[in-house]
Amino acid sequence: MIATATAVRIQYNADRRPEIVLTLTDTDLRQLNRLDEEVRKGKKLAVEVKPVKGLRSANANAYLWVLLGKLAAALHTTKDDLYLLMLDRYGVYTHVIVMPDAVDRMIAEWRVARNLGRVTVNGITGIQLQLYYGSSTYDTSEMAHLIDGVVDECKEVGIETLPPDELARLKTEWGRE
Repeated sequence: MIATATAVRIQYNADRRPEIVLTLTDTDLRQLNRLDEEVRKGKKLAVEVKPVKGLRSANANAYLWVLLGKLAAALHTTKDDLYLLMLDRYGVYTHVIVMPDAVDRMIAEWRVARNLGRVTVNGITGIQLQLYYGSSTYDTSEMAHLIDGVVDECKEVGIETLPPDELARLKTEWGRE
């Protein structure tokens, strides 16, 4: 279950352990009750609480895929392959060091991954990977950078894109939906 909280209160139980009380918007009480039942049965819940980022709008995402379709046709490739290439060129990534036997699994779990080779840290040798996040995780500025890169690629091969004023309008809408 994913929900948005508008208020947080921290209190402590009798064992002096912190408890977090959240005021939720758009809550599904059935889901909350099911989660409560699971906890009562002895199961634990995985919980992540973090600030909401302005996510890219559906219009921005749709426009990205329209451009990828046009560019893929011009370059005789697929939208999906081109999407991965654009993530590699304009996307957001992180670096991690993993044990050699975990490399294949890590690469399989990420949209785009690059093996940067062996590194030794504190006497332990591992493999450094550059891992690219999928655009569904991007905030508005990250999505803007990706779309700007794809727009530039389209212009290089003569594909018409939105006029600058329309593109600017799309950018101002990012994060409002």
